[in-house]
Amino acid sequence: MDINRRDFLKTASISGLAAGVAASEGFLSPLLAATPQQTTRNGDMIYRTMGRTKEKVSVIGLGGHHIGRQKDEQESIKIIRSAIDRGINFMDNCWDYHNGGSEIRMGKALQDGYRQKVFLMTKIDGRTKESAAKQIDESLKRLQTDRVDLMQFHEVIRLEDPDRIFAKGGAAEAVLEAQKAGKVRYIGFTGHKDPLVHLRMLEIAAENNFRFDTVQLPLNVMDAHFRSFERAVLPRLVQNQIGVLGMKSMGDQIILKSNTVKPIECLHYAMNLPTSTVITGIDSMSILNQAFEAARTFKPMSQEQTAALLAKTAKVAAKGEYELFKISDRFDGTAKNPQWLG
Repeated sequence: MDINRRDFLKTASISGLAAGVAASEGFLSPLLAATPQQTTRNGDMIYRTMGRTKEKVSVIGLGGHHIGRQKDEQESIKIIRSAIDRGINFMDNCWDYHNGGSEIRMGKALQDGYRQKVFLMTKIDGRTKESAAKQIDESLKRLQTDRVDLMQFHEVIRLEDPDRIFAKGGAAEAVLEAQKAGKVRYIGFTGHKDPLVHLRMLEIAAENNFRFDTVQLPLNVMDAHFRSFERAVLPRLVQNQIGVLGMKSMGDQIILKSNTVKPIECLHYAMNLPTSTVITGIDSMSILNQAFEAARTFKPMSQEQTAALLAKTAKVAAKGEYELFKISDRFDGTAKNPQWLG
C-alpha cells in the first residue's frame, strides 16, 4: 500500500485529523497543556495512573535497549535491580533489542521476586499472525515469565503497517489470542516516524472496533517544532484515555548535542506533558541517578517556563536535524531487517 503524506491528507476520514496535522506543522494553537492526572509520590519517584487502566506506573520507565549495551551482563542486571529497588516499576523491552539479548538480561534480573514488583512491557515486530505469535512466545521465554503486562506492536512507522496488522491473518489476531490465553494483559503500539502513521493506526483500530490501552510516541523539547506528535497525536490519546508512553526525550543523546538543553530539562519537559511514563535509556548507574534526580526535583511547569524552554530549541529543531528518528532510517530496525515483519 503506497500512500504519501499529501494523498493521505486528502483521503483521511479521521475527525479532526487535518487540524491535528496542521498543528503538527505549527499552524495552529498553543501546545497541549499538562493535564491533571492521578499522581502519587513515594520517596524520590512519582507514580501515575496509566490511561483508563488502574495501573500505577513510575513516571520514569527503564528503556530496554540501553540495558543490553553493557559488556558485562551482571552490570545490566545490577542496573535493572537498582532501578526497581529505588522505585522504577515500568520496564520497557522489545523482541529485537540486541537480537533478544535485552530480554534475556531482563528475564534474569526479574528473578528472585523482582518480577512481581514491576509492570513489564515488551514489543513485537511481526505483522502476520504467524510471525507475531512466534515472537510473543520467544519474548515470554526470554523474559522467563508466562505473562507480560503490556505487549505493543513495534515500529509502526509506515502508513501500510496498520493495514497489515489488522488484516485477516495479521498480527492483531495473534496478540488478541495471546491476551485471551492470559499471555498478555494490555495492548499498545509504538512508532517514531510521523504523527500521520499514529493517527492512521488509531483510525484503523477504531474501524476494527478496537481501542488501544497505550501508545508510545516521541515527546521532547524539539518535537513541538517539527512533525509534532505532541500537537497531532497527544490530544487524541488524552481524549480517549489511552496511556501515554513518552520516548526519545533526548533522542538517544542527540538532542543534547544541540547544546540548547540539559538532560534533566529534557526529562522534566516530557514529564510535564500528560505522560503516564517517560521511557528513558539508562545504561549506567550515573544515568540512573540522573533519572531519579529528575523525578525528585520535578514540579509542574508553568506556561511561561514551557514557552521559555521551547524558545531555546525552536531554531535548531525546525528541520528535525536533532530528531534523526524522524528524518533518517538510523533507528528503523525493521527497515534494515524486513524479515522481522514476517
